[in-house]
Amino acid sequence: MLDMDPIYETGVAVAEAEAAPDAVRVRAAHPDDLAAVLAIRNDAVATSTALWTETPQTPAEGAAWFAGFLEKDAAFVAEYAGEVVGFGVYCPWRPLEGFRHSAENSVYVRGDRHGLGIGTELLAVLIAAARQAGYHLMIADIEAGNTASIRLHERFGFENVGTVREVGTKFGRWLDLTIMRLQLS
Repeated sequence: MLDMDPIYETGVAVAEAEAAPDAVRVRAAHPDDLAAVLAIRNDAVATSTALWTETPQTPAEGAAWFAGFLEKDAAFVAEYAGEVVGFGVYCPWRPLEGFRHSAENSVYVRGDRHGLGIGTELLAVLIAAARQAGYHLMIADIEAGNTASIRLHERFGFENVGTVREVGTKFGRWLDLTIMRLQLS
């Protein structure tokens, strides 16, 4: 488990009682967060190219997917004004043991809450958690047209290592994948 207080406010751990009511708070996710996380994830499936599928997760599929991150202490949610408005997860980048020291991150913010620094707070916690878990490198696979996500990762020192052209499709068009990396150790 991440060796920090369970509530974060603008990157600094604070006691829950001291946190401002309208501040962004990032905390470890728990099973009760599933409905909010699944709503954010499925909205991204329906409206964006952040997830390269057009099939939303069912509640059962979402529960199984989310449980995998929860059991590894690798899922976090962002709260703003008392509600879950974003989530972030990290996991091994590839399943083969040769990649066991490389993690990838995913950050999602509810569409009506963009621009409040929520993604920044989530990514900061994901990097700290992956570093503490002993990962050597963090990868971000980002749809090349998602300039906001690319800029977010650049602010944390991720470097662009390349773009794979026309590697996927969604909404009837080809998508390019930008791969970014951050050295953790």
